[in-house]
This record gives sequence, C-alpha cells and structure tokens, in this order.
Amino acid sequence: MRFPGIIPAVTTPFDEDLAIDFDGLEANLAALLEAGVHGLVATGTMGEAGSLDRAERATVVAAVVRAAGGRVPVIAGVSSGTPELSLGYAEDARAAGADALMLLPPLGYRGDPDELVAFFAAVADGAGLPVMAYNNPEASGVDLPPMLIARLAAEVEGVVAIKECSGDARRLSALSGAAPGLELLVGGDDWALEGFCAGATGWVSGVAVCVPADCLELYEACRAADLERARSVYARLLPLARLDMTPKLVQYFKGAQDALGLVGGPVRRPRLPLGPAEQAVLEVALAALRAPAPA
Repeated sequence: MRFPGIIPAVTTPFDEDLAIDFDGLEANLAALLEAGVHGLVATGTMGEAGSLDRAERATVVAAVVRAAGGRVPVIAGVSSGTPELSLGYAEDARAAGADALMLLPPLGYRGDPDELVAFFAAVADGAGLPVMAYNNPEASGVDLPPMLIARLAAEVEGVVAIKECSGDARRLSALSGAAPGLELLVGGDDWALEGFCAGATGWVSGVAVCVPADCLELYEACRAADLERARSVYARLLPLARLDMTPKLVQYFKGAQDALGLVGGPVRRPRLPLGPAEQAVLEVALAALRAPAPA
C-alpha cells in the first residue's frame, strides 16, 4: 500500500461537555475531502488519542471511514505502551474499515533495538493491516534512526512506510539508500518543502486540517519542480506550520480551525486552553495565512 500526497492528521472535536462532536467531525472531514486531500489519519497525536478510551477511538475511526467512503485511505493511529493494547485498537480499526495503521514505538518505555523490532512485529503481524511506522522522538521518547528503520522494513513485512518526524531532512536521503522499498512521508509541518525535495512522497500534516488547499498547492508545486511557487506557498504556511512541533500543537491547530470557519472546539485534559501570549502567536500565524500571495 502507498500513501502519496497530503494526508491530514484529523483533530477530534469536542462539545462544551467534552463529548465527541460528531457533527463537527463530519463537517471538517467534508471540507478536507472537498479540497482533494489524498488520505486521512484518525486517532493520532492531533486527534488527542491519548484522551480517548477504546470505544471512543473506535467510533472516531468509524466516522472517518464513513466520511471517506472509499475515496481515500484511512489510517488509524494505534499507538500505546504494549502490543496487546495496540492490537486491540487495531482490531477495532480493522472492523471499522480502516485501510492501514500508524504506530509509534511503545509509549513510556525506551526499548532497545531488539525490543522495538519485536513490538512493531507483534502489532504488524497480528493486525492484518499495513503499518506506517511513526518516528516522533518528542511524542514517544524514542528515536528511530535510519538504520533501525531500515531494519524494521527488512524484518517486519507489514511495515510499509515511515512517517519521519525527527525534523532532520537528511534522514530521508539516508533512508532512501538504506531502505529503498520503504515509502517515506514527512511528519513535521515545518520541513515539508525540504522533505518533498529530499524524496518524501507524502505529508502527514497537522496544518492541512486548517488549510488543505494551500498544502495541496505546495505538494503540486513540488511535484512540478516549481520551486518559486512552492516557496511562496510555504512562506504563508510556515508561521502556523512551526507550531506543529510544540507541546500545544493540538490547541494551536484547533484554534486555527475555529478561526478559519472549521470546527476545532475545546481540548481535553491534561491540555488546557491557550493563554493570551500563545493566542497572540496564533494570531500572527493566521495573519500570515491570510496575507495576499505576491504577484
């Protein structure tokens, strides 16, 4: 299975009582699909998966699958601290109709290489769906360097792609040589242009939940080798994209969704709303998005 193009990491809207706002979720998904995105990630970091119980995760994945209607692949985040728990999430995702899984290293434990390979193998072998490995040292506490990712690709048949979120574009070139059959995806919003130029085929994106059309324009400009247009689009995106690699990425992107006519809504604890200084940062980023493109 392949994952080219723009793949938004979908947020999970909540109402004022912090119950899942399925109407808001469906409205957001309709806007993303109308814009022409190439896939959808549900119950990832952006989806506040850690604050959802198993039943809630299953209902969110099912809602995303229904909205996609087979038009684009749906990738379900199944990250957890144990293979057994991740396999439970995977079982629910498969039953809901998800096409693939996204998986961090085991949360809360800094495994050695053998343990990490065994973890991914247990989930991939047991789940029966393709796995997009997810390297995000900030989120998991574990870094997967290129040679370890290459080992995963060689030893775990179900691992077909890597969402690389280290922020180091040099790793994509290293992975191209070390694991030529593995699909490479950018996982950090503030190096998407660099990632595409280094050989990434897709972008699992937070900023795309806010401005999918701009992200699609960047992707198409890179594919056409139109770097002047790509840089122009990227300049508008960067102030918001840079907020992706911060602890409050969910609050920032939900706030941006609300400001742009989508449905962000509140966050669940332990997250708290943005403070005044953080809201001011978001306003600067939104102003850059709204600035007219240069002639």
